[in-house]
This record gives sequence, structure tokens and C-alpha cells, in this order.
Amino acid sequence: MNKKENRISARQAAERAAIRDEQNRRLEDAATNSTKGVLKELRTTLCGLDTEAVSKSRAQYGSNKVTHEKKKSLAKRLIDAFVNPFTAILFCLALVSTITDMIFPYFSLFDSTPEDFDCLTVVIILTMVIISGTLRFVQESRSGNAAEKLLAMITTTCTVTRKNQEKTKIPMDELVVGDIVHLSAGDMIPADVRILESKDLFISQASLTGESEPVEKTPNVSEEKESVTDYTNIAFMGSNVVSGSATAVAVCVGDHTLFGSMASAVAGEAVETSFTKGVNAVSWVLIRFMLVMVPLVFFINGLTKGDWLDAFLFGISIAVGLTPEMLPMIVTTCLAKGAVSMSKKQTIVKNLNSIQNFGAIDILCTDKTGTLTQDQVVLEYHLNVNGEDDNRVLRHAYLNSYFQTGYKNLMDLAIIRKTEEAEAEDPRLVDLSEHYMKVDEIPFDFIRRRLTTVVQDKGGKTQMVTKGAVEEMAGVA
Repeated sequence: MNKKENRISARQAAERAAIRDEQNRRLEDAATNSTKGVLKELRTTLCGLDTEAVSKSRAQYGSNKVTHEKKKSLAKRLIDAFVNPFTAILFCLALVSTITDMIFPYFSLFDSTPEDFDCLTVVIILTMVIISGTLRFVQESRSGNAAEKLLAMITTTCTVTRKNQEKTKIPMDELVVGDIVHLSAGDMIPADVRILESKDLFISQASLTGESEPVEKTPNVSEEKESVTDYTNIAFMGSNVVSGSATAVAVCVGDHTLFGSMASAVAGEAVETSFTKGVNAVSWVLIRFMLVMVPLVFFINGLTKGDWLDAFLFGISIAVGLTPEMLPMIVTTCLAKGAVSMSKKQTIVKNLNSIQNFGAIDILCTDKTGTLTQDQVVLEYHLNVNGEDDNRVLRHAYLNSYFQTGYKNLMDLAIIRKTEEAEAEDPRLVDLSEHYMKVDEIPFDFIRRRLTTVVQDKGGKTQMVTKGAVEEMAGVA
């Protein structure tokens, strides 16, 4: 690394340190001050920001965008595709062959004749390099474009309150410091926020702190802590709500969040794969071999035969013979074939060299999500304690799933869908959402491990419906 790169790295490190210090200060102030003081400091209210205040906040604190790896320019992608130690060897050999096999004979220099003109070696070398580089460039460009299209289809939103508006969903990128954010089970925290109100709020921040268990967050003013992650009234971008609900105010956004500072620190060039290291190692072996063999052959041949030009040309031919010109094209073709095979399995490979890493995998562990299934649960049976189909069980399951305010998981959606399908067969299941009203709710938490809703019908009858795992429900029966 040269001095200029060192200066740039030092400056970037200083800028990141300044951002972290400012971020920690703002989070500490928010955590140790009362709700009123925090809102006053951020120039907002529980009613949210108006349009002018949103613009001012964005201008002062920036947008809620996290720095990520920038898309490579066309020139950079071309360089990456065509320039590496192996192709550098081939380019050098092509240049030398051009001089010895084409320029010298063409101008009849050094006892050469026009009959000695031969461009076959140069054509073969350049053809191999061009085919290999073009194949790599085209394949990686197509993969990169496909990945960008997939990312463009993903929209992440959050629920906020702004003046003269009810709760509304906005793209996460549009969130600004001072926005009033509403959180419920299943939501991802859109920024570093100060909890203002909460009800049985548990947040998983394992991705940031490594804590395996969800952490309870409350709006209570906290004492000063050694680490910002210890504050129980601060929730961080990148964590998610496991259970409960809350209202919070955005304190830090974008790169000024804890998650953003981590992301910007790792954004940059990808780690070199073992395959790339191997290819480069082979290239340097060839280079060292040439640096030894070519001068040795040149001097031995020149001293024994006395024809130094012929010895030089013979030495160059040794260098050409040592280099497997077809290797780049063969390797790239095999990798591209692997990428095409992966694409048929709905997998995008952005870097061809990663194909070798796939092949080196012995065990691949992955989380089974909706990507691998239909992302849908189907309710087949609703049985009573006697093991018989019972629409009364379905009705109570619906009242619990429909009226809960938290995240409706796949099971809740399956219960609601099944109830709507069964309305035609049982009139008691028709329009349950209109015949009942919600009275209260106890959200799911990791102590009770149950979710309870209290509902009342139009006749004044009040019922409490609790849902949980079999062992939990049996334990309180």
C-alpha cells in the first residue's frame, strides 16, 4: 500500500471515529433524558413532523441510507475481467512475439527475412485472452444486472406518524431524525430509536450484540452505561421486534446508526477467494520459472552457438512453451458453465470465481424460509379435546388471530383464511369481525409464552381466548 492509500485510509478511519463519537453522544443523551427532553432536543412532538420539518431534518442529519458496496463502473469491470497475473504473462508474451515474429521479419531486421513473418502465435494468445475476458465480463454483468433487478423488487417500509396524517407506511429510506415510529411484532427497527411507549416489547438484537435471547425494551429513563447497547430504552437499526408493541422516535439514521457504522466499515472490495489466490499463485510460479529459465537458456545457447539473436528467439519460444495459453479460456468456460447451471436452479452467481468455492463446500447450512416453500401454512383440521372437528374451536382461534395487534404469522393467516372458507357451511362463522369487538390483549412474551385476546360480542358476552404451544396451555389448564 502506498503513502497516498495510507493517507486515504487514515482519513476514512478518522471520519468513521468522529461519526461513532457523535452517534454515541446522541444515543446517550436520548437514553438518559426524559421523553419530553428527547422530543424537545429532536424538535419533534408525539404528533410527528410536518413536511417542512422533515426537509430540515433530512438536510441536517442526512437520509436513512446505509453505505454499501458501490456498483463497479464499466471500466473497472473490464479491467477486472481482462487484467490478472496470468493474462499479464500472456500479454507480455504476445508483445514479445509481435516484435520477434512480426516486426523484425517485416522490416528485415537482425538477419530476418519477410518469409519469417509469422503472426499465428500472437493471434492464438490474444484470441485466448479476449475470449476468456469477454466471457467473464458478459457472465458477471448479466448476473449483476439480475441481482439488481431482484433488489429493486424489495421494498422495506416502516409505520410513522406525521402531522395532519394518521399512521402511514413510508419507505425506510425516507425516515428522518425526529419521526415518530410505531413498532409491532415482526417489524424491523428502521433506525436507532428511543422508546417512548411500550407494551411487553421484546427485541432480538443478536445480529448486533450476539445475545441469543430477546431483550426487553422499556421507555424508562436510563442511567449512563459503558456501552450504548446496554441501554434498555434504545432500539437499534437491524434488530427486530419479537413480541409486543411500541412507539419510538428516530434518533440516528443511515450511516450514523450503530448498524450503519458497521456496514460502512466493511463496505469495499470483496475478500479474495481461494480460487483467485490459487490462480495468482500459479501465475507467479510461471513468472519465476521464466525469470530463471529464459535467461539461463539464452546464455547457454548464446555461448555454445555464438548466435545471440537466435538464442534470444529460442529463449522467447521457451517462455511461450512454458505458458498454457488455453488455460484462462478453459477455466473461465468451466466457471461460466457452472454459473449457468446455478442460474437454472434460481441462484445468481455475481462473481465467477465463487463457483469454485461452491464446489469446495462439504456441508451447506441454510435457514428454511418461504424461499424454499410456498410461504404458506394450510389449516387442515380444527379438533376439540375428543379429536372431533369442531367449528367452535375454529371460531375461537379466529377471534384470537384476527384481533391480536401484533405480527400475524403464517398460522394466524391460515386460521383466518380457513374460517372465511367455512362461512358457507356454518352461519355462526359469518362476519365474526363485525359481531365481536376487542376489549384487551396480552401480547406474546417469552415468560408466559402465550398470546391472549379479550373480546365481547354484541350481546355483552365477554370471552378470553388464549393461544400457545400445547405444553404451555396444558400447564395452565
